[in-house]
Amino acid sequence: MRIGEIVGQLGGVLKGPADLDIRQVATLEGAQTGDIAFLSNPRYLSKLTDTRSSAVIIAAETADKCRIPAIVTEQPYLYFARLAQLLAPARRALPGIHPTATVLSSLPASVEIGPGAYIGEDVEIAEGVIVGPHCRIGQGSRIGEEGLLHAGVTLYQGSIVGKRVILHSGAVIGADGFGFARDADGAWVKIPQTGAVVIGDDVEVGANTTIDRGALENTVIGNGVKLDNQIQIAHNVRVGEHTAMAGCVGVAGSARIGKRCTVGGGAIILGHIELADDVHVSSGTLVAKSISRPGSYTGTVPFMHHEDWLRNFSRVRHLDAMADRIRALEKRLAELEKKS
Repeated sequence: MRIGEIVGQLGGVLKGPADLDIRQVATLEGAQTGDIAFLSNPRYLSKLTDTRSSAVIIAAETADKCRIPAIVTEQPYLYFARLAQLLAPARRALPGIHPTATVLSSLPASVEIGPGAYIGEDVEIAEGVIVGPHCRIGQGSRIGEEGLLHAGVTLYQGSIVGKRVILHSGAVIGADGFGFARDADGAWVKIPQTGAVVIGDDVEVGANTTIDRGALENTVIGNGVKLDNQIQIAHNVRVGEHTAMAGCVGVAGSARIGKRCTVGGGAIILGHIELADDVHVSSGTLVAKSISRPGSYTGTVPFMHHEDWLRNFSRVRHLDAMADRIRALEKRLAELEKKS
């Protein structure tokens, strides 16, 4: 597209010729002629001098340091994301059912069903949905308009997926939650998981992420939620709208997570607790109790040499005794001050 056309569609202030052709977005370091780069962090301002890009997306406060054509905007990174979508739009369905697919439900003519896919009975798939190779859609499931299921996605029976949802390869939606009761002799008795998984609109679920069905009530993923790869969402969890989680997060059963939260990679959220709206959990943090106020929360320990870790954390066992000694010393000090 020409850069003037981009500004016409996405806004911003153009500095430079409107007829400049833009091929794709790129980093400041990797850009070549015909690319447009972006600068969102002033820390990388020095790279602006050497970039080979034809143009750059930049904030107003640094625009005077830019010597090439630019689009000036308040949020360069957000502008970059929208421009990337504009230049590389999502693939549309190529209508048709592959001859090796097994389809036991009536489907609209606009859907694309890939090789080896299985569509069970009483399944409803809306217009423009793409079901990739070897996907498995269980009985009674629902998929909204323009959904994209990459190869090897599994929807267990009764799963409900909203509009424009992207499910990446290996995602498993609606498997049984981990529900067992212990018998007197120590044996585990399975609790049937009779709920479902309900996924809202505009959700993206990463590769090999699993979302378990509810035990009695549904597991619910709100509109606009973004889940990275290899995340585990247990039964009866509720995730609020526009919350995002990075890779390898684990959320235990019946946790309630608010709207617009972020959870860093490898964090663990224990079951039966609640996180308020706009809570931000750092990577590797263990959330063991409810969080009632918005803000950022961190519970990580910086890594160190193993011998140093052993020496430092061996002292943790003595904290109670040390606290008792400090209180005793404070009491004696107070008595001495009174005598003086």
